[in-house]
Amino acid sequence: MTNERVHVDLSRFDNADFPKGAGPVKLALWYFTNALFFLNPLFPFRRVKPALLRLFGAKVGRGVVIHPGVNIKYPWKLIIGNHCWVGQRAWLDNIDLLTIGDHVVISQGAVIIQGSHDYKKVDYPTMSGPVTLESGSWVGAGAMVLMGVRLGSHSVLA
Repeated sequence: MTNERVHVDLSRFDNADFPKGAGPVKLALWYFTNALFFLNPLFPFRRVKPALLRLFGAKVGRGVVIHPGVNIKYPWKLIIGNHCWVGQRAWLDNIDLLTIGDHVVISQGAVIIQGSHDYKKVDYPTMSGPVTLESGSWVGAGAMVLMGVRLGSHSVLA
């Protein structure tokens, strides 16, 4: 057995084949929409945001509230149940399927990261995994959820 370490060579990193789930035009339109209507703290109209997410392929239930400053990576990889709240400056880095049940709260500054890198390989490839926030769960302010997590029904992550 050898203790030889793999040395990451970032010059070999290539994320071009990572499945984004949309073509370049849709990606560009979403980045513009995200910046103008979601990240922009001067756009306070919460009722417009679920409709915009639906236009880009998200499945969004009734009574969803998305506060200003929220960053959403790929709405076409997003399912949100009924009567959910997403607080200011939350970051949904959903490069994989993000499923949010009914009556879920994602508080201010919470982060959901669904990707990482395989540090054991020299080219540092991207890895991803789904996240599920079951009905009634609460992701507290500043909390972080990583890929592969299933937050159980009516649980609290602080």
